[in-house]
Amino acid sequence: MKRFIAYIEKDTETGLYVGVIPSVPGAHTQGETLEELMKNLKEVLSLCIEVLL
Repeated sequence: MKRFIAYIEKDTETGLYVGVIPSVPGAHTQGETLEELMKNLKEVLSLCIEVLL
């Protein structure tokens, strides 16, 4: 099982959480809650890895 580092911040203008995984091109997303953001990050990471392979 491989681990990835994600950077997360809260956008003060929109109130959304924004996450990016810098080691994977295109792996960035947002969510209204941290739980939603984590779900979205897992999904986008899976899709990005699928495209890279």
